[in-house]
Amino acid sequence: MTTVTTRTIEYPADGLTMTGHLALPAGTGRRPAVLLGPEGPGLGDVERSRADALAGLGYVALAFDLHGGRYLADPEDMLARCLPLLADPERMRGIGHAALDVLRAEPRTDPDRIAVVGYGTGGAIGLELGRDGVDLRAIGTVNGLTTGRPGEAARIRCPVWAGVGSEDPIMPRAQRDAFAAEMQAAGVDWRLVVYGGALHAFHHPPVDQPTLPGVGPHPRHARRAWRDVVDLLAECVPVTE
Repeated sequence: MTTVTTRTIEYPADGLTMTGHLALPAGTGRRPAVLLGPEGPGLGDVERSRADALAGLGYVALAFDLHGGRYLADPEDMLARCLPLLADPERMRGIGHAALDVLRAEPRTDPDRIAVVGYGTGGAIGLELGRDGVDLRAIGTVNGLTTGRPGEAARIRCPVWAGVGSEDPIMPRAQRDAFAAEMQAAGVDWRLVVYGGALHAFHHPPVDQPTLPGVGPHPRHARRAWRDVVDLLAECVPVTE
């Protein structure tokens, strides 16, 4: 692990002032970068710690914001914001592009070696960037196995890795099958890992707040999913001095 420095970055997107968390590895040279998307409630300490961990591995990491600096702990508030967003690919792409512009503008970022890793809503945004033809080296999505508009998956130019819990009622088998069919038909280099017995947001530590039905942690699979994400990055955007 290398020394990590962090800072908060404000930028406009979706009519809001977003507050992202940038984590930088030690050194002064350019490094591969990861755009890190949070799940529905938004950017919180878990996502910040993931960005810090990626910086510790040598990546420039930006955990982006979804809700203008707010963390929507109440499930009803979260759904009221996220459901219209998930139904609007252009809004998702706008949020993703705004964060990607911030990451690319960072002097430590190698603009030719950027991956997106997202959880839930953040993963859906990562997939929409791919469907928009953005030049990425990898897309990883956990609990965000969304499908897009017909034919647009063919514009994805990088490997796609997806992870989901077998018992996730929000991303059930029919949704997994639709995602797989879309990726296969588009000729994408894709992988899907189903973590047996896991619910939605299985990767997230326990929380002291109300959650949606079907949401719950699975520490063993959370560790495995993180290793799978790190392996994806090591394969597609390896850190080299």
